Amino acid sequence: MYSEIASNKRRSIFIMLAFMVFAALMAWIFGEYAGSPSITIAVLIGALTYAVITYFAGSSLSLAVSGAREIQSQDNPRLWRIVENLAITDGLPMPRVFIIDDPAPNAFATGRRPDKAAVCATSGLLTIMDDNELQGVFAHELGHVKNYDIRVSMIAFALSAVISILADIILRMTWFRSNDRESNENNQIFLIVGIVAAVVAPIVATLIQLAISRKREYLADATGALTTRYPEALASALEKIEHSGSVLRRQNTATAHFFFANPLKGHAITNLFSTHPPIEERIRRLREMDRHA
Repeated sequence: MYSEIASNKRRSIFIMLAFMVFAALMAWIFGEYAGSPSITIAVLIGALTYAVITYFAGSSLSLAVSGAREIQSQDNPRLWRIVENLAITDGLPMPRVFIIDDPAPNAFATGRRPDKAAVCATSGLLTIMDDNELQGVFAHELGHVKNYDIRVSMIAFALSAVISILADIILRMTWFRSNDRESNENNQIFLIVGIVAAVVAPIVATLIQLAISRKREYLADATGALTTRYPEALASALEKIEHSGSVLRRQNTATAHFFFANPLKGHAITNLFSTHPPIEERIRRLREMDRHA
């Protein structure tokens, strides 16, 4: 378990480097395509500055775009008590607690580090889960906090936003410059490169999120089950979510990897790039843990 936590910290650095290299490539394409290579450095500095700002403000942004509202103990004593008890058990600071008014059962954790963490439940989750199941879900979410998954998620969230912006700028430039009759052969080459970069960039960002997300979901399931000593509660919660659906009314692909279960509509292409492992496999692993307990 501790080796996985150390691995997540190292992975934070590797992911940041990979995104920086890709952002630098995008900035170079931007500069060359604009016909002014000297602006590449300025674009890269601006992009990285935006990434840093997004990283530090990302927790608030992810909560805001999800429509989450912060609560205190008197607002929902049941949820507050469960989160507080689990935080004490895990030796973690008490996170801020939020609720999203949405009938779909789901939850997520966010924040740069444990003392800046926040956890959130949908109203639908609070409605259909009994106390043991709700405890299992939030043991999983605090598992993300304990394992420093939230730091990895925030880095991915910040840098994928930068890549998406650069890709959008290149695509728009490609659209307008494609009508330029005076474009020379070199511009035509960058026209092709620009289109490819704009199409590939969001896919690369998604694939990196995918690579870091599926494994951490399994790890958080295991961490949560070890915390509660009751894997069946989490397996039962996953079964309820599988039957009722976890798709939220307010959806955002940039924050989807934060959630306990996939909050996006289940189209084929969405499933292909889903940041969440299959619920059936998560249930199977948890029940395998229970049998060997």
